Amino acid sequence: MSPRLEDENPDRLYMVTGGRSDATDDGLDLVTLIVSECDPTPGMQSEHARILRLCVSPMAVVEVAAELRLPVGVARILLRDLLDMGRITARNPRPVPAAARLPEPEMLKQVLVGLQKL
Repeated sequence: MSPRLEDENPDRLYMVTGGRSDATDDGLDLVTLIVSECDPTPGMQSEHARILRLCVSPMAVVEVAAELRLPVGVARILLRDLLDMGRITARNPRPVPAAARLPEPEMLKQVLVGLQKL
């Protein structure tokens, strides 16, 4: 059975990130898709190697964190390392085009009134 996140040793998390704790300005949000660009290499940090194996197919940052059973902030630090080394690609989701957004409530009311008159 895998350890629960609450049981994670804080010293281990410190070591995994090299003492870094802030990944807020890394450009990786929870739904950014991560794709591996290479295979793991011998001697690579085990978490980095696992990310590369997980992300052969696109996987969201939040999914990577869940699979690694690590806090999202820790996973983002590891992902930033790999991104800086060119070992992964990060794809931010595209914004929804204006044409695909929902119509205004007033327009929907008018359509409903028109349908009721039929």
